[in-house]
Amino acid sequence: MLKIENLHVSYGGIQALRGISLEVPDGKIVTLIGANGAGKSTTLRTITGLVKASSGSIQWNGEELLGRSIDKIVGSGIAMSPEGRRVFADMTVLENLRIGAYLRKDKAGVEEDVKWVYSLFPRLEERSWQLAGTLSGGEQQMLAVGRALMSRPKLMMLDEPSLGLAPLVVQDIFSIIGEINKQGVTVLLIEQNANMALKIADLAYVLETGNITMSGTGAELLANEKVREAYLGKNG
Repeated sequence: MLKIENLHVSYGGIQALRGISLEVPDGKIVTLIGANGAGKSTTLRTITGLVKASSGSIQWNGEELLGRSIDKIVGSGIAMSPEGRRVFADMTVLENLRIGAYLRKDKAGVEEDVKWVYSLFPRLEERSWQLAGTLSGGEQQMLAVGRALMSRPKLMMLDEPSLGLAPLVVQDIFSIIGEINKQGVTVLLIEQNANMALKIADLAYVLETGNITMSGTGAELLANEKVREAYLGKNG
């Protein structure tokens, strides 16, 4: 389980996170929804060690993550698919996937996991020798998710996986998130498409200007009038 307690993060004089607390239970899909600038990406970046916290605690299976190096955090079983995909444009699909396994020493296991990623994303197998920069936006998102899976994470964090994608591709991405979770990977999802995120989530939190203002099951927040008006439109 990932457990965040009273986490404060500041950029210069601006408080990005104001003492948030949340839990991501093993085997669940948890989503953070909120407007741009609410602190969602900051939360993920602090968990991975890319951003330093001012105070608070982030515990992963009882171990404190704050102060640990990024490679140690990844090695403990946490992976992130970043906002904007960030694939290596001048490398092939296969090379991008193998980079996701850079901390691993089990070559046979890595090749098995390449096959696993290809089973989740058949389109990546069709384009395995294609340069990542020539893929469509949806294919690059699939590659970003596949690359994160190559570290064999126990917790997969996804930052805006549907951003800029066509509705049919978004459906595909969310189906894959559900499939990844069924195969035993815990998921922490940040998503502006609140409707899709809440439908797939076991637990959900609403983040507003660095504060968690609401929490509950995905279904509870989907039915909540305030959430519907703020993030889903009055008709949901």
